[in-house]
Amino acid sequence: TMRLGVYPCKLVEGSIAFKTYGISNISERHRHRYEINNDFRQILENNGMKISGLSPDERLVEIVEISEHPWFVACQFHPEFGSRPNRPHPLFTGLIGKAIEYRKKK
Repeated sequence: TMRLGVYPCKLVEGSIAFKTYGISNISERHRHRYEINNDFRQILENNGMKISGLSPDERLVEIVEISEHPWFVACQFHPEFGSRPNRPHPLFTGLIGKAIEYRKKK
């Protein structure tokens, strides 16, 4: 079924997503028919993927990260829907910030 509209998401404290947003509860716009199969959640987590954002009932994975990577953040929602030229979405500013930080180290 189509997941359409604004849905709440709980962020895991200490995650990149949590640090980027600076809060633990967010709401984001969706327009998709995809979700992570919960039968594979433990396998994914055991192999380096960190689930960092969940629906309030914790049944739907909203955000994942790879802990060993400086900025591997993937989300089910559309952050571009919440961006404006004078107010970019936190995930975009976070990505750009990490890219600048990486460039300065080189």
